[in-house]
Amino acid sequence: MLMVMAVMMRKENVRLAVLVASFHAARGQGHAAGGAGELWDGLALWLGSERHLRFCLCSVLLATLVLCAVVRHVQRKPQDTGPSPGATVSPKVAVVGNGHIATGGPDPHSGPVHVYFGSQTGTAKRLAKLLAEELGCLGFTSSVSDLRSFDPEDSLLEEAAGGAVCVFVVSTYSGGAPPEPAAWFCKWLEEAASDFRYGKTHLRGVRYAVFGLGDSVYQEHYNTVGKNVDKWLWQLGARRVLPRGDGDFNVVLSRHGSADADFEAWKGHLVCRLRALADPGTAAGAGVGGQQRQRSDSEGSCRDEASEEFETTSEEEGGTADAADLVDVEDLGRIVTEARRSQAGGAGDVGVVASTRRRRVAAGKGRATSTEEPREMITPALREALTKQGYRLIGTHSGVKLCRWTKSMLRGRGGCYKHAFYGIESHRCMEATPSLACANKCIFCWRHHTNPVGTEWRWKMDPPELILQEALENHMAMIRQFKGVPGVRPERFQEGLVAQHCALSLVGEPIMYPEINRFLRLLHRRGLSSFVVTNAQFPDEIRTLEPVTQLYVSVDASTRESLRRIDRPLFKDFWTRFLDSLRALSEKGQRTVYRLTLVKAWNVEEVTAYANLVALGNPDFIEVKGVTYCGESSASSLTMANVPWHEEVVGFVRQLAAMLPDYELACEHEHSNCLLLAHKRFKRHGEWWTWINYTRFQELARAHAESGGAAPFTADDYAARTPRWALFGSRERGFDPADTRFFRKNRPKDISGC
Repeated sequence: MLMVMAVMMRKENVRLAVLVASFHAARGQGHAAGGAGELWDGLALWLGSERHLRFCLCSVLLATLVLCAVVRHVQRKPQDTGPSPGATVSPKVAVVGNGHIATGGPDPHSGPVHVYFGSQTGTAKRLAKLLAEELGCLGFTSSVSDLRSFDPEDSLLEEAAGGAVCVFVVSTYSGGAPPEPAAWFCKWLEEAASDFRYGKTHLRGVRYAVFGLGDSVYQEHYNTVGKNVDKWLWQLGARRVLPRGDGDFNVVLSRHGSADADFEAWKGHLVCRLRALADPGTAAGAGVGGQQRQRSDSEGSCRDEASEEFETTSEEEGGTADAADLVDVEDLGRIVTEARRSQAGGAGDVGVVASTRRRRVAAGKGRATSTEEPREMITPALREALTKQGYRLIGTHSGVKLCRWTKSMLRGRGGCYKHAFYGIESHRCMEATPSLACANKCIFCWRHHTNPVGTEWRWKMDPPELILQEALENHMAMIRQFKGVPGVRPERFQEGLVAQHCALSLVGEPIMYPEINRFLRLLHRRGLSSFVVTNAQFPDEIRTLEPVTQLYVSVDASTRESLRRIDRPLFKDFWTRFLDSLRALSEKGQRTVYRLTLVKAWNVEEVTAYANLVALGNPDFIEVKGVTYCGESSASSLTMANVPWHEEVVGFVRQLAAMLPDYELACEHEHSNCLLLAHKRFKRHGEWWTWINYTRFQELARAHAESGGAAPFTADDYAARTPRWALFGSRERGFDPADTRFFRKNRPKDISGC
């Protein structure tokens, strides 16, 4: 139409030009009046024709269209079509947000990447620093900060104004709570997300990514903090640049084998995403919706199709649908690609894709539905960590380590409290475990939580014969290293080469091992006594456990709340299991022990509640020990202030004994800050019989095994008299006078042995 109008205008312009020329000619000949009259007559004739009228209307319409186009061009911000040669690229990103569109945002290339961490044990801090360092090496402007000093109310808006990308690496602590440094940050986000005064666009312009750390064995609270931070930021209008990543410390269900491997995979996607944001020529650089409703092909090219996907479900963002019944839009492209491949490769592949998807969903919810072969408990990272701590690892789930008291007694410097209480020869004791996994994460764990955790056996299993044989060989090899060491007594060195006792208390939960009874029978056949420690979370296994020399149950707290805070158990019904385990202990015929660990400011005020628990298990002995400070650790917040003085432990035991009429304070080992309450039936004719006749126990255990359990025996059948130096109130205070006690900090050596 515009072309037709232009042709018409061109023809009429010729005629108009003729009229104008006539007007000028009339003026030049001096006939102004007559020329003007002729001019007006010509104009009237020209305007009066129908063709001329159409021309005027078209001209007005054309001018109107041109004017509208100019106005719209002025109102609209100019779009860059590409940089000129040698020019600096300054892409303008169109952001598709949470239901809104914002164009012309800050320059994503020049915007820095700020990494924030909220850590309880130090893992999140370590990973955040690694991320910031790698981004710096890749040319990004990056920084790393603790959320403890982060003010979200002001700082988040400043991040938006500065065009930064905020990366949050946060862990989930006991009970789904945030780590202490991130508590205020999470509290503010939660309150702001539910406060109508902030609104759903309060954090509009903030770009973020979240990586959470947790353990999927805590199914109810797995990565709760990471999920909530991601959800609250989204609800406040912030723009998610990458789906949340989850680092799982449960090596069985971890998508990549460990939390560190999960982080490495997520970090690769983050780096790729940041590069895409910095490139205005890719659709990925045009923005990602807060709800992840759009994903471009160019972003998909950054992703390794074989890698595990990172998902954020609508349920986590405030919806009510079950994630297992939904397909994330962000996964649509991948699913379509796999479907096309399955169609090309045959219908049989569709089932493979579907089953893979179901396994991933189930794994994300903590359910193991895959038929794949069980994993090994000891991962390469775990093997490296435990080896550095002095462990000799056996097979895929066991270990042995030389106890410091074994070293001490080899040199004649005294044995452990078991030597004073029960007559164990510490230099002949092998400390081992058939299961490195545990069902608790105690705050005073002296292994710093380097071992795996779990509520049931899900790993490959080694035969007990292999475990025992390699344990003895490794123990003997470690003893041999003391040959020729100054101070080592030759006779004790020779005795130490042949182990006589086995303390299954190294780390983990030994009764989780499905073949624990076979392992115990092998120990007894070789003449080794068995001291088994359990954390009171497996009552059925306690009931089915075959006779052992002495069975311990750790009673770390006396109330449900304090047990949850101190032991941090994995089971939801931990308190029911705890009480049932104590009841199961009362059904055992052999020696049983409650082991109490006192932690100042945590459980030392619960004397009455501890006394009430004694009636459930009716143990033969009650060991009360002050917590051992194992040095500063990212896995625990304990300090030396939490370690009670020996006299404070004595005071606690006196109060406890006063509430237990069937028990008396029998033994003491000051060196270990430990005391023993014994049932009065072990006091014969005024003398304590807390020691063990190990030869007699082996005879009784052999008869029990050969009779198929028809020859029962009790703790009274293999008791032995306790020496005077081990008794409470003795001058030696539990230190064997046959050894020489050494004091630290330049104290004089006590040659008397006391």
